[in-house]
Amino acid sequence: MLLAIDVGNTNITLGVYTSKGNKPLVIWRLVTDTRLTADEYGCKILDLFRNADMPSIDIRAVAIASVVPKINAAMAEMSEKYLKNKAFFVGKDEPRRPMKILGNNTHELGADRLANAVAAFEKFGGPCIVIDFGTATTFDCITKKGEYAGGAICPGPNVAIASLVKHTAQLPMIQMARPKKYIGQSTVACMQSGLYFGYVGLIKELLSGIKRELGMPPERHGLPKARQRQSPRMGGMSKVIATGGLADIVLNEIKEVKHLIPELTLDGIRLIWKKSQ
Repeated sequence: MLLAIDVGNTNITLGVYTSKGNKPLVIWRLVTDTRLTADEYGCKILDLFRNADMPSIDIRAVAIASVVPKINAAMAEMSEKYLKNKAFFVGKDEPRRPMKILGNNTHELGADRLANAVAAFEKFGGPCIVIDFGTATTFDCITKKGEYAGGAICPGPNVAIASLVKHTAQLPMIQMARPKKYIGQSTVACMQSGLYFGYVGLIKELLSGIKRELGMPPERHGLPKARQRQSPRMGGMSKVIATGGLADIVLNEIKEVKHLIPELTLDGIRLIWKKSQ
């Protein structure tokens, strides 16, 4: 079995795959904490296996995509000491790039974004767009030929809320939620309106421009849902994929997104590791 680990700025997501499976048997989440040692992470991960009645000794490989460099040494040590496998790091250990990256700054691409792109192209073909709703909201764009074309990065909703509260004297911490009206009549309602509808507008505007530059056809409204969702490779209008822990918050407002795949990054880690063998 393979243990795929996605180390994000807020959470660490882990998925266990069988040698022939393309869906994780189980998905776990831990809080990202750069202060924890390899031993502490090892104990936490072994506890997850025990609670799932799943023997950790069956793990034959560990593949990691990390955007938190401070935690990489602890993850590598944890893997060798507690799972008896040398960790494979996406973006570092593959013998050749799993996808051609356009542009001059190829070394800047985050391992999670590369994993998202590889998984999306494997599942849907190109051109396609992945929107990852996490600590940061990222857009990853894949061409018809399967090349990584670039994308966009903006603050995630929780980062926006925290920043607003930190830099003002009287605004309270709130939960991101859809307000009933655009015009708020209390401080909380005003904040929710600005954050929610403003965030939806940001996503829609970026998505519109990206689709245009990527050569994807505009959305055709009025088709029955069953027809719009029938085949992953049916055409440009269906190839906008969402992932990330915060995706559910706004997806009802963004009709261009037809596919929500929470495990997309883990799938990409698995595919990149598999291609490297």
